[in-house]
Amino acid sequence: MAPTGAAAPAGAAIADPELDALLRGFEARPGLVLAVSGGADSTALMLLAARWRALGGATPIIVGTVDHGLRAEAAAECEAVAAQAARLALPCRILRWAAARPASRLQERARAARYALLAGLAREVGADALATAHTLDDQAETVLMRLARGSGIDGLAAMRPSTPRLGLTHLRPLLACPRAGLVATLREAGLSWVEDPSNADPRFERVRARRLLAGLAGAGLTAPRLAVLAARAGRAAEALDRTARALFAEIVSADGTGLRIAAAGFAAAAPELRLRLIALAAEAVAPAATDEAYPPRLERLEALGAAIEVARAAGRPLRRSFAGAVLGLDRSGALAVAAEGPRRRGSAVNAAVRRT
Repeated sequence: MAPTGAAAPAGAAIADPELDALLRGFEARPGLVLAVSGGADSTALMLLAARWRALGGATPIIVGTVDHGLRAEAAAECEAVAAQAARLALPCRILRWAAARPASRLQERARAARYALLAGLAREVGADALATAHTLDDQAETVLMRLARGSGIDGLAAMRPSTPRLGLTHLRPLLACPRAGLVATLREAGLSWVEDPSNADPRFERVRARRLLAGLAGAGLTAPRLAVLAARAGRAAEALDRTARALFAEIVSADGTGLRIAAAGFAAAAPELRLRLIALAAEAVAPAATDEAYPPRLERLEALGAAIEVARAAGRPLRRSFAGAVLGLDRSGALAVAAEGPRRRGSAVNAAVRRT
């Protein structure tokens, strides 16, 4: 790998005594896949994982690096990751995206392909988790992007340390670590990394957010403060989710063809809980319709909730589709929720796979 030429910002290198707490999610697993691109963040994750293993970490770890075939240098960079992994005594698999390149939404689809390839590797080797090197800076950029989109509390929670993805546990152990600290860790160890030119391309939303964040720091809107906002929003979102799930257990019943949400219980719930009940019911009847890492768009859920409220107030029935489910409101105010038929499910899924 070619080393970067720019000087790293001030940051403290991560010491061995910190590893047990930092990589706690790695413990007691049948196996773990590390997603490593060769950039500074993921190379640091690979180094930290190797040090954790050398200090007695027992979980088997394999490095997965993906060649999307989008840049001429990609194949050589993957080979360099494999060589670096070998020096760190970690097995590595190079995964290649063999599908035809889409004409639009290339980054989004390449990202989906990357996770699919990594999940396939995990299943092949018997791992139950994959880990990525998202940092505190990534978290702050995500919060800023979500703020710009007008996200709700779940969106502002941004990335979580542990989430489900493609039947695995997706771990982000470095969310509390500034990128500068990871760079310092690599420099201390004498390791090099590569820079993806797309990380400086202003056509991409995250690059624009990164530049905006640098300008906002002088006003006090720093990466650590935005990360604190995400943590607090996540705490509130988890509390709302637990409350909604408890209410779901009380007022939702199976009716043979799907689910039924009792009219009185639904009407008595706070508006935010009503939206969550609708989303939970749709997920329950059509679990394969939505990517678990990306819940349906909040705007679409809010529009559906508003339509239900108008119909309920007028005492008239309503039938709508949402995230692979069909919701029917009867004149009593009860909601029936069933899986959507195969003809229309594709369009419903495509319209509802992005978190705001």
